[in-house]
Amino acid sequence: MKIGICSDHAGFDYKSRLIGYLESKGIEVKDFGTHSTESMDYPDAAHPLAEAVETGSVDKGIAMCGTGNGMAITLNKHQGIRAGLAWNTDIAELVKKHNDANILVMPARFASFEDIEKMTDTWLSTEFEGGRHQRRIDKIPL
Repeated sequence: MKIGICSDHAGFDYKSRLIGYLESKGIEVKDFGTHSTESMDYPDAAHPLAEAVETGSVDKGIAMCGTGNGMAITLNKHQGIRAGLAWNTDIAELVKKHNDANILVMPARFASFEDIEKMTDTWLSTEFEGGRHQRRIDKIPL
């Protein structure tokens, strides 16, 4: 599995730590930035991640910014993306199980790193249920 990951300046520290955590589990990670805590515009990292997921150069994605909302809004502008914003493990499970989220978005300023790890593990280990949920997903693209 190859996961793309990105953050803005607010999520940089957690993103850096999460890369090491994922790699320790044998997961290949491609970092789409940012590469420091210097203020930056989250779309500059979100768009390249979304394009990588859409083209299949990575299997899934993870994104973080202060609230997660800026990343989620930007990522979901892409037709092939279903970015799910999670703030606990229950939501991380449901965005995969019901929405087949191909990018997990988390709020770096409102979660502990332990929570970030747990949400990531939950999302990665959850399977999409399909069925009625697939019908709904099929109606998303314009």
